Amino acid sequence: MKRNSFHNAAALLLTAAMTVGIFTGCGSSGGGGGGKGLKILYTTTTLDDFRNLLLEGIKSAASAEGVTLDVMEECSTVDQQVAQVKQAQEQGYDAVICLPNDPSTALQLEVVAGDMPIVFVNSKPSSDHLEADKYMYVGSKEGDAGTFQAEYVYNKLGNPSSFNALIFQGEPGHTASLGRTSAVVQYFKDKGVNANFVFNDTAYWTDTQAEERFDIFLKTNQDFDAVFCNNDTMAVGIVNAFKKHGFSTQDIPICGVDATAAGCQSIVDGGMQFTVYQSASGQGEMSVKTAIALATKGTAKGLDGLDDTGTIVWVPFEPVDASNVKNYM
Repeated sequence: MKRNSFHNAAALLLTAAMTVGIFTGCGSSGGGGGGKGLKILYTTTTLDDFRNLLLEGIKSAASAEGVTLDVMEECSTVDQQVAQVKQAQEQGYDAVICLPNDPSTALQLEVVAGDMPIVFVNSKPSSDHLEADKYMYVGSKEGDAGTFQAEYVYNKLGNPSSFNALIFQGEPGHTASLGRTSAVVQYFKDKGVNANFVFNDTAYWTDTQAEERFDIFLKTNQDFDAVFCNNDTMAVGIVNAFKKHGFSTQDIPICGVDATAAGCQSIVDGGMQFTVYQSASGQGEMSVKTAIALATKGTAKGLDGLDDTGTIVWVPFEPVDASNVKNYM
C-alpha cells in the first residue's frame, strides 16, 4: 500500500483528537484513479483470515483509485460501530464501507450516516435496509457456495440415495452461515436424496472450535460420510481432528469455503478435498468502486455485477478442488 507522509502525519494528529479506541492504523492515499480527492472510511467487525484478506483488497483498491482511506479499529459491539459511522458523517467523509458487526442493525448505521452513502460488504443486511444508490451491498451469493459444496459431495459419494453428514456453521445469524448451510440442505432436497445431517453446530469460523465440536459429535457414536464447513478455517480444524482420531480424509470428503492459503494447501496435502473461492480482492475492489460511484456520480449504474434491484453488486464464487487448486495459490 502506498503511503503519503503528510497524510500519515495528519492521521496521527486526527487520532490524538479522536475518542480513544475508535480510530486506528491506516490512512492511505495514492494512485491516480477515479477516487482522487475522496475520503472514505472503512469500519469492520473483528478480523479473521478472510476479513484480513478483504481489508488488504480494500486498501489496494483505494490506493489504486487515489482514495484517502481511513481504517477504523475493529468493532466488537454494535454501539462501537454506530459511533464510528456517526464520526465519519460528522467529519465529512464522502462514503463509508462497512463490514457490519451485526447486519440486522444496519438501520441504526444508516440513521447516523444521514446523507452519506454506506457500502456494506461481505455480510448482507436485510433487503429492506438496502436502497439503490445510497445503502448498497457488495458480496458473493452465499447460496452458490453451499450449492458448489453439495454438488461436489454428491458426485464424490457416487450419487447416493441417502447419506449422513456433519455441518459446521460460522457465526449464528451471519448471512454466510445461513446462506451456505441452507443451500447445502436444499440441494439434496431438490435431488430427492435422504441427507441426514446428524450433527449441525456452530464453530464461529475457527479451527479450534470446529475440532472441539467434532470431539463432541464422536460421543454420539454415529456414522458419517461427509463434512460441510462454512469456511476453510473450520475445515482445517476438522482435518486436524480426523488425523487425531484416525479418520480418512480420502474416504470422507471435507469441504470448506474461501480458498484461503491454508485451505488450498490442505487440498494439496490431501486433507480437505474441496473449497469455494470467495474473492476477497474482488469484494474489496468492488466495494471501493461502488463507494466512489456513489460519492462522485450518485449512482452505481454501469458497475459490473450490479443486480436488477440496483442495490447489490455480486462478486462470483468459484469451485476449487485438486484439479485446479494451484490456480488459487
